[in-house]
Amino acid sequence: MTAEFTRNHFELLGLPPAFAVDLQALERAYRELQGRVHPDRFAAASEAERRVAMQWAARANEAYRTLRNPIDRARYLLGLKGYDTGEESNTAMPPDFLMQQMAWREQVEEGLGSRDPAALEALRGEIGRERAEMHALLARALGDERNYDAGCSLVRKLRFLDRLEAEVDDALETLAEGAR
Repeated sequence: MTAEFTRNHFELLGLPPAFAVDLQALERAYRELQGRVHPDRFAAASEAERRVAMQWAARANEAYRTLRNPIDRARYLLGLKGYDTGEESNTAMPPDFLMQQMAWREQVEEGLGSRDPAALEALRGEIGRERAEMHALLARALGDERNYDAGCSLVRKLRFLDRLEAEVDDALETLAEGAR
């Protein structure tokens, strides 16, 4: 626990700062770090040492949660590069993307209205394929291309997909509750 608190999440877990993270290596690094800093290991230590252990454990948890989630990882990487994704302030999207969003939202309403869970599951699959494609674009933008503006735009688009997928999940839950 002698390392500095100023380390970024990647350094803390001993991983290279990249969007394309080996999730098994992330898991191993997290478990190893937690094994060293878990507060239970410091139960007999002084109050100050227990407090520091708790801070390190919280820091390890935050790093792991952030790096495990692709959108959070991308946002974090962009922040390290000095970029703000502008998710709260920049809602401008390309017209074709907005049209696709509108079409998908109509499909959610139609699937709910016709009580068709299969249509909603198919839509979820389509959204998943779009997400996977955006993740691949994000890996390139934040990797070799170093196109951080494109990375910011992709993070904003992925947030739209998250909200849309939540709408699909809500519609499926509504249908499931109605079937009971």
